[in-house]
Amino acid sequence: MTDPDRNVVVLDAKGLRALAHPIRVQLVDLLRKHGPSTATRLAERLGVNSGTASYHLRRLGAAGFVEEDAERGNARERWWRSVHLSTRLNDAELADREPEAVLAYMQSIAALYNLRTQRAVNEMQTMPGEWGRVLDLSSFALRLTPEETWRLRAELDEVIARYRRDVPGEAAPDGAARVSLITQVLPEPQEEP
Repeated sequence: MTDPDRNVVVLDAKGLRALAHPIRVQLVDLLRKHGPSTATRLAERLGVNSGTASYHLRRLGAAGFVEEDAERGNARERWWRSVHLSTRLNDAELADREPEAVLAYMQSIAALYNLRTQRAVNEMQTMPGEWGRVLDLSSFALRLTPEETWRLRAELDEVIARYRRDVPGEAAPDGAARVSLITQVLPEPQEEP
């Protein structure tokens, strides 16, 4: 299901199973971040062979996450583009019905976020001064009820919505660069107070 106003796909069971693979999560991420590409170019970025990338792109296409970019393709090259700007998993019943798929999807997302974080930290010393100074890895311990946690998530969504989306092909102001904002709401309900 897609929210046309925000270009967000909300995962259903089919979409969840399609994205519950680390390579597929990374392929969608690359297409969203850098725009249309071929399986060969995407495979090079991921360090896999083009057959593997093609297979996973076809699976993502069947699930409606990517589509062929006919304007760029030719008889030898098949170009792909992302259909949505972002993905949401917010169906508690889906998590109950598809626990293994939810776990695989979340593990794939966590691996992608870890990769992004490691890459940024590794490049911190070579970033231009102002960008190296804005890099931040913070952790805040909060004691919240589930209702307060939902409210916090909604408020964070509102703040983020006020800023410019990174859309391939759209111009950004001078001095702007891609910034990855990763928020994590990690309940720890089993811990003693």
